Amino acid sequence: MPPADRPGGEETTELARGLSLRHITFIALGSAIGTGLFYGSAAAIQKAGPAVIAAYLVAGAAVYMVMRALGEMAVRHPVSGSFGQYAARYLGPFAGFVTGWSFAFEMIVVALADVTAFGVYMQFWFPGSPRWVWVVAVILLIGAINTRNVKVFGEMEFWLTIVKVGAIIAMIAGGIVLMILGVRLSEGTPVGLENLVAHDGFAPNGAAGVIAALAIVVFAFGGVESVGITAGEAADPKRAIPRAVNSVPFRILLFYVGTMIVIMSLVPWNQITGEASPFVQIFSALGVPYAPGILNLVVVTAAISAINSDTFGAGRMLYGLARQGQAPAAFASVSRHGVPWLTVLVMCGALAVGAVLNAVIPEDVFLLIASIATFATVLVWLMILFSHIAMRREIARERLPESEYRVPLWPVASWLAVAFMLVVIGVIAWFPDTRVAFYVGAVWVLLLVAAYLLGVRGHGRARPILEDRTGRPTA
Repeated sequence: MPPADRPGGEETTELARGLSLRHITFIALGSAIGTGLFYGSAAAIQKAGPAVIAAYLVAGAAVYMVMRALGEMAVRHPVSGSFGQYAARYLGPFAGFVTGWSFAFEMIVVALADVTAFGVYMQFWFPGSPRWVWVVAVILLIGAINTRNVKVFGEMEFWLTIVKVGAIIAMIAGGIVLMILGVRLSEGTPVGLENLVAHDGFAPNGAAGVIAALAIVVFAFGGVESVGITAGEAADPKRAIPRAVNSVPFRILLFYVGTMIVIMSLVPWNQITGEASPFVQIFSALGVPYAPGILNLVVVTAAISAINSDTFGAGRMLYGLARQGQAPAAFASVSRHGVPWLTVLVMCGALAVGAVLNAVIPEDVFLLIASIATFATVLVWLMILFSHIAMRREIARERLPESEYRVPLWPVASWLAVAFMLVVIGVIAWFPDTRVAFYVGAVWVLLLVAAYLLGVRGHGRARPILEDRTGRPTA
């Protein structure tokens, strides 16, 4: 049955270009800021100590190359389905199938985790309330947002990102004030940059600790590739995509490196246990009233933003797969608002079922499922890099017009990024606490092989024809 906002069941098959430069810039700004930064950074610090800063810098450089590669392809081919379509075009239809479904599944798993987290966060204010009530409420909210005009999604992400970014900037600024004033967060513990080297050195666990932290650090960046999904609905992708991608280094330096430096300057790394958020400690030391409640508001905002972005990204990828003949054709159905409404409903249904399962299955089983997200993230990034390399080779071979937004330091930087991603997969397979993600990821790829061989027919096994917009307006 068509949604109520589609009188007469009016549909098209094209997405509406309703995301402005402001929307895409803030989607890019907020895509890497999730609950992991506020609560999950403790695990990476425990493994690497202050040297986790180096891990964020190295991983950030590799992620930037992924984003530049994606940006060059998105400006050249601003299409729905983004990197799933690029992989199908330049690497073959099976590569596009693996890339698209891996990204969609990654988004579902991550969104499921955030939906569950949202229920936990709301119990902070309403102790004793059933968690499922809040899970249902946020699913209905996300469904309402994502079935409206895409501008509604863009505006929602704009304001949610302002809250998240404001909290981080306030924490960094407040932390610097505490260091200048010499305020100690715990008795007998000095504050200042010397804390970065005063407790068994900058890399207390050596290179092994930094390497072990890579899987956690890389996962923290998961989702930044969602910016490429916006190309199909950007009013001016040739301006918006490069601007969004170029903001990546700034985001990495401010949100991750800057945050880690301030936190570990105020709280020695060996005192960060993860039992309490360093953000709460810093806000409390600044004398901010109701610091825990304020932080809870921030993480609730981060969770809503993450679920919103994941639903948008997965839905648009499924839409692109359907257009390519690699997903049910109904997923290509678009409302009169230019929104793939059925993919949004499917995502909400998956979240609802997943939330129920998360409440009844043991925690270790849920973590087993969630570990796929880490493997899927790296797999998608590798496909983006390989697709770009294939595109650059075709440009040279066919003597096509040069891209308007080129990857820097080609081809050395691109191959170094590929090498880094392969190292991360090796890390996942090597360390016992992450090895399960490698096994589950391998099973996932085998399932995709079977699904492709058994379920994809016709034009789903053909390379898509992508219009080259080089030198042409896209608005």
